[in-house]
Amino acid sequence: MSTISTDDVRHLAALSNLQLSDDEVTALQLDLGNILTYIEQLGSLDTSHVEPTYQVTGLENVWRDDTVRESTVTREDLLALAPEQADQSVKVPKVL
Repeated sequence: MSTISTDDVRHLAALSNLQLSDDEVTALQLDLGNILTYIEQLGSLDTSHVEPTYQVTGLENVWRDDTVRESTVTREDLLALAPEQADQSVKVPKVL
């Protein structure tokens, strides 16, 4: 069984940019230990005769031909709909 130390929990919290109280660290240490114990139990199961399941809903991808359709709409028509334009392009605000 893997043991999770408080230093491990604090390291994970720092990586996740979380600030935890001492009580929260203790509770997460216990929870993470229980999760790892459960995963170890799952790892010991014999799944050699179990078929892999890739899709459980029965849905399938629907493919269509990627074809270019001619349109009567011009670039100028589309640019006229834009709130702002610059250099024959739609001007949008910076996103950083």
